[in-house]
Amino acid sequence: MAKAREEHKPQIAFNLLEDFEGRALYDQHVVSYLELIKQPYTGCNPRGLTIAHDKALTKKILSYHRILVPGFAVFPIGQKVVRPRRLKFPLLVKSVVEEGSVGISQASVVADDQKLAERVEFIHRQTNSHALAEQYIEGREIYIGVIGNRKLQTYTPWELMITNLPEGALNIATGRLKWNTDYQKKVGLVTKPADLPSELQRSILLLSKRIYRHLSLSGYARLDYRLTSEGKCYLLEANPNPQIAKDEDFADSAAHCGISYPQLLHKIVTLGLSYNTAEYVII
Repeated sequence: MAKAREEHKPQIAFNLLEDFEGRALYDQHVVSYLELIKQPYTGCNPRGLTIAHDKALTKKILSYHRILVPGFAVFPIGQKVVRPRRLKFPLLVKSVVEEGSVGISQASVVADDQKLAERVEFIHRQTNSHALAEQYIEGREIYIGVIGNRKLQTYTPWELMITNLPEGALNIATGRLKWNTDYQKKVGLVTKPADLPSELQRSILLLSKRIYRHLSLSGYARLDYRLTSEGKCYLLEANPNPQIAKDEDFADSAAHCGISYPQLLHKIVTLGLSYNTAEYVII
């Protein structure tokens, strides 16, 4: 990296990093390095990445601010799985740090303590990370794109829908659903603007800005929600530096607001150049 920077002398580094040396948690350290050498970059700052990468920490911070998140517990590697009494089934079990639906399948939702222990052990073995079990929330899968450093803008709420869900299957974004295009066609995966009442949409967009700020995010992010039939909105995950490829959800929701793909990329670069490190340093 240092050699490339010396050779090309970039005005800005366009950060599309998803992991470093195979570890998703290392990308915030790369960004920290860029800050140390005063190299402007796109996307989220190190503090925001660190917080958002830790799903348990994210939920603790948002709970403190009285923002709805599913009830949860963390099960560390090497410790006996004992479910807190407050945590009721069904539960969805996943890695506390992995992204991209790694380790998530229909079997991730468990209904008893034996299945919970088995799934926790599976996550430990497959991802080499602690497991997080959260209460499964039945409802619609809603994504909100947020962009900005201090002055924030939200894009059209986007919804993931499975129009041909197999009998008995749950409406969850599994790894297979996210990455297997043949399976997406088979189950009728559709992502499109969410049809929401205007007041509910306004409420979710304002909530998204609050969450973005509470988690010290910058650049751009996608917030993943579950919206219940009663109109309650639970934050599932915050995803700084989400997929921004053309025709993907983030770019599509921006386009729905009248922002072309070149304009979106220009905005991301402009935010990187104007980012002020001091605003995101813990004092």
